[in-house]
Amino acid sequence: MTRKQRRMTIIGGSLAVLALAAALVLNALRDSIVFFSTPTMVAEKHVGPGKRFRLGGLVQPGSLQRGDNLAVNFEVADGNAKLPVAYKGILPDLFREGQGVVAEGALDANGVFKADTVLAKHDETYMPKDVADALKKQGHWKDDYGGIASGGSKPAATTAQGNPQGAVR
Repeated sequence: MTRKQRRMTIIGGSLAVLALAAALVLNALRDSIVFFSTPTMVAEKHVGPGKRFRLGGLVQPGSLQRGDNLAVNFEVADGNAKLPVAYKGILPDLFREGQGVVAEGALDANGVFKADTVLAKHDETYMPKDVADALKKQGHWKDDYGGIASGGSKPAATTAQGNPQGAVR
């Protein structure tokens, strides 16, 4: 083997190893790249008990039940499916029925989502893109969401670099 052939073999082998490593990393991160899953996505994926993920949707009106020692039960829905959520702790100030929420936790053996973190939407115009798309498909979309999010009178929050933060894109 000449020196040039040996060099090309080493470069080719290095690229193959790099491609394999990138494929393994992307495969491992495939399910965790999503910011949150809706109740319909959870039902379709048949998520098993104990697997951690983020659940996003709207808090069902009339489903909020407060218990002892800051225990709270409510349902999160996306228009097609509902998922019961149990949380123990202080809820965000903006949390209320009919509003968007993202909860982080895992399903238990009974199919109840045990949340350890609950986040409420930050203002009246914020709508995660996946939730907005799901609401549009199901006909639950309110016209005033689109007007504000797509260049209405209220400016979107921006980061220090000038990028929109939390705006529907």
